[in-house]
Amino acid sequence: MTIIDASGLILGRLSSEVSKRLLNGESVVIVNSKDCLVSGSKNFIFSMYKIKRDRGSKERGPYFPRMPDMILRRTIRGMLPYKKSRGREAYRHLKVYVGVPDGLNETFESVSSASYSRLGTMKYVRLGDVSKKLGSKF
Repeated sequence: MTIIDASGLILGRLSSEVSKRLLNGESVVIVNSKDCLVSGSKNFIFSMYKIKRDRGSKERGPYFPRMPDMILRRTIRGMLPYKKSRGREAYRHLKVYVGVPDGLNETFESVSSASYSRLGTMKYVRLGDVSKKLGSKF
């Protein structure tokens, strides 16, 4: 089981790295999802996530989450073939937490390919801020 600390990691790069590991059969736990970074200007990011959230209807979907852990899970799901049995099985091996749960006192692994230093711009938003803007109370 791999435990990854998402603090200061870029959302898309982290998601692609985790999806590769899941498809290879690993179990992955991600902690501190609220501190994950989304690159881009604040206004653009907020408007894009608001559009995603408002799309569809309550009865028929598509349903887009508000909580940071569920947004990260949904992003990773988009990189998996989740409609096929292989992707569904890989998706079951993923756990994402907003903070650090009490039971996880092990050392966390960092993903160097998704670190903040690889970001070419100073414009970014934390996933927790996006989540609060969408109306979550975590």
